[in-house]
Amino acid sequence: MTYLTKLASPLGPLSLASDGEAIIGLWLEGQKYFAAGLEVETEERPDLPVFRQAAAWLDACFEKRELPPLPPLAPRGSAFRQRVWKLLLEIPSGKTTTYGALTEKLKAAGVPASPQAVGGAVGHNPISILIPCHRVVGADGSLTGYAGGVEKKRFLLELEGVDLSGLHMPKNGTAL
Repeated sequence: MTYLTKLASPLGPLSLASDGEAIIGLWLEGQKYFAAGLEVETEERPDLPVFRQAAAWLDACFEKRELPPLPPLAPRGSAFRQRVWKLLLEIPSGKTTTYGALTEKLKAAGVPASPQAVGGAVGHNPISILIPCHRVVGADGSLTGYAGGVEKKRFLLELEGVDLSGLHMPKNGTAL
């Protein structure tokens, strides 16, 4: 059984999914890969403790307050994607990294990887915002690759205090 709830946010409605114990999904409205991999059988359960914990974290994030601990997270995906998502959790708030830098970290740990494979894993992150895929930028400083849209990526980075002066929109104005 998958449990669902919706939360309001400055980015618009957020949809959250849980297995009852951990967050398994968080999507922005209209996000690419929205609700990918969810079980067919779902139930609205806004009262779940893990949803309340996620809401408290998100409220603190959007209000620029000290962040409480993350709720339990259990993203579903291949072993490679799990490794990439774990690396995303290591990127400090207010900082960015590149697909290439993540690739090099994986290779240093003995995991075969390419920037394209890393980009695919980042793009399929099922728990947006909480697993901070928005902190990954292109090698040239472009704000590419955010399934929720480049403007939302920009909003989240600005919220975290990232200096965007060296970063830019992709040439076609959309995410890859």
